[in-house]
Amino acid sequence: MLTKSLLALAIGMIPASATLARTPQPAPAMQMPASPQQLYGPLFEAVQLERVFPDSKTFVDMVPRRSPAEIMADYRAEHPTGRAALSDFVARHFTAPNAAHPHATIRDHIRALWPILAHPPMAVPEGASALPLSATSIVPGGRYQEFYYWDTYFTMLGLKADGQQALIDNMLANFTSLIERYGHIPNGTRTYYLSRSQPPYYALMLDLSDNRDPALARQRLAALRKEHDYWMAGAKCLGAAGACQHVVRMPDGSLLNRYWDASDTPRDESYAEDRATSAAAAPRPAGEVDRDLRAAAESGWDFGSRWLADGRTLATIHTTDIVPIDLNSLMWTMEKSIARRCAALGDQACARDFTHRAEARRAAIAKYLWLSGEGRFADYDRKAHAPTPVISAALLEPLFVGLATPDQARRMARLTEAKLVAPGGLRTSLVRTGQQWDAPNGWAPLQWVAIDGLDRYGEDKLAREIARRWFDNVVAFYVNTGRLIEKYDVEERKAGGGGEYVVQDGFGWTNGVTAALMDRYRFDDKATATRASD
Repeated sequence: MLTKSLLALAIGMIPASATLARTPQPAPAMQMPASPQQLYGPLFEAVQLERVFPDSKTFVDMVPRRSPAEIMADYRAEHPTGRAALSDFVARHFTAPNAAHPHATIRDHIRALWPILAHPPMAVPEGASALPLSATSIVPGGRYQEFYYWDTYFTMLGLKADGQQALIDNMLANFTSLIERYGHIPNGTRTYYLSRSQPPYYALMLDLSDNRDPALARQRLAALRKEHDYWMAGAKCLGAAGACQHVVRMPDGSLLNRYWDASDTPRDESYAEDRATSAAAAPRPAGEVDRDLRAAAESGWDFGSRWLADGRTLATIHTTDIVPIDLNSLMWTMEKSIARRCAALGDQACARDFTHRAEARRAAIAKYLWLSGEGRFADYDRKAHAPTPVISAALLEPLFVGLATPDQARRMARLTEAKLVAPGGLRTSLVRTGQQWDAPNGWAPLQWVAIDGLDRYGEDKLAREIARRWFDNVVAFYVNTGRLIEKYDVEERKAGGGGEYVVQDGFGWTNGVTAALMDRYRFDDKATATRASD
């Protein structure tokens, strides 16, 4: 445990670069850097397929000791074969990224983690997979030592609660710069993530900033509109197929969005796993399967029953056929945010345009993604021309952004109470597939979306109950282990499971949501969780 003096020192260790940056200037467009798969070709494939590392992401995050050309020349000369020889070659030519470690009582522990998870801007060696950033960022922790998109919104909630406004604005500066450089915010700040984005929370992140500089407001609005252009670019190439890139034309001609990835090869960070999945999916074309795997990674839900044609087997993944309720809710709030920000800057034509876009999207969501007979929102299968049967925590996103009507919110609250509430928080779904985005797992971002959304519509009793159960779960695990982790089993109140890797410590979004819930409900900052008195 940290003493108070050591804790104060730790909190003071946030790098000087975390101070509020001046208004950043747009950077010129640059050529997309190569990913590890592209740089190291046969070496990359050999390391991944020989399973030199249990986690496929380990190698693609390593930092080369020499230039890629020199490393590949050595590889061709030595031609190491087999796991042991490859492991020795990698150890001589690459270094591993640093890991983070935790500290004290739960709120003090979170505060002490901010400087540990804060990564200042650093030069990127030639051949490394990292993307350069100009300001300090908070990374999730564990195997995730880069800056991630949707994770960051939930991390920011905790930074806001802890008064770390400068860090929030620096991370927004990084996101703005990424949009200006690449046209979108990538999944994470690695070259191999550039072909996709993640759930678009940038508009909501902007609402967490206290900076009211007019020049910065114009720059951020320009970036937000550029991000919207990225998600809607497929509207220009729909053709007879009715879907292109991230855009889907619905039966009545309205436009909604889907998750999609510009590449159709196995993911660099999960190369062997994706090769195995596409082999199991034969005779489906491997590229089709790989794109669906990548699209699910863009969704943040990698992987779960929402994307599986049979509801259980990863080889049946068909993410690009699904029109998701969470993505379209976030697109609606992006359009509302653009309209509001345009109006504030006096651009009434822009405000009218995006207000109209948001209204059209709301109508399409009501028509295709709301099931009145079942009293719930839904994802939509464009190939089956019908909503999917999957009940998941994603269905609460319309409440979180304020898109739902009062009646829709009331009916979703009853469904949530009856089916999704578990002893340790909110279930991700109702089925056990062995995938991490299904039962019995619960995730911090989904808890916050549900709690905040239900509270918005006056379902404060249910919101508080979910918050209490989740907080008790997180604190009980912390008391027993000294750790906050990426995901939790909400049925048995223990570490979550499933997925392509072991459960990770850190953990950015768990820290952020825990701190935000403590502020909202005045949960006791002690070794045991207690419910705040009203």
